[in-house]
Amino acid sequence: MSDSATRKTTERKRGSGVQFVYDVLRDEILDLALAPGSPIDEIQLAKRLSMSRTPIREALVRLAGDGLVTTLPNRSTVVANIDFLNLHTFFDAITLMYRVTTRLAALHYQPEDLVTIRARQAEFAKAVEDQDALAMIATNREFHAAIAAAGRNPYYESLFLRLLDEGRRLLRLYYSSFNDRLPQRYVIEHEDMIAAIEARDVETADKLASEHADQIVAQIRNMIARDHRQQIAL
Repeated sequence: MSDSATRKTTERKRGSGVQFVYDVLRDEILDLALAPGSPIDEIQLAKRLSMSRTPIREALVRLAGDGLVTTLPNRSTVVANIDFLNLHTFFDAITLMYRVTTRLAALHYQPEDLVTIRARQAEFAKAVEDQDALAMIATNREFHAAIAAAGRNPYYESLFLRLLDEGRRLLRLYYSSFNDRLPQRYVIEHEDMIAAIEARDVETADKLASEHADQIVAQIRNMIARDHRQQIAL
């Protein structure tokens, strides 16, 4: 094998290692397996993943760029905290993207888009039936991503995907508020959105998307504000 081929193979393996670490940590962070504020020990992570620390460090740089980890002055790394004080700005943005992407899908979808949207909805419904919260989070993301793609605006699509990804930790709280048993009416909400898109009923699609976002936001707010104190006799 030539030096050039060897170098390309090495680079590909190295890149794959970074991507693997990135995917593992990203999923664990977004799914709250790694809690906000918890430290990331590079040595322990290297042992767990059977890797050197180099791809781990590169993956952490990428995660820092995504806002999912924070490097402290002493060079240690922790999982980024959820900015609860500014959640209203996130809620404003994601609600707008729910509405805009669903409106555009109703305007611009092609028949093959509906096939994809329905396939993603079937996967979401199965996850709800199985009471698999992590699968619900992933399939919900892909359902709305398919709607965004049908809207034919890559800028809105890109922003919405970023918000959906950033919101996965909040969505984990959302499903937890139902003890991971999501009511069937929320599956039906997706079906209603699909029907409005197929009918090219832009205003109904907008209304349904807005209501869908509103109930998610309200449930998360209630979850965060819930009083979990225990009455302890002294």
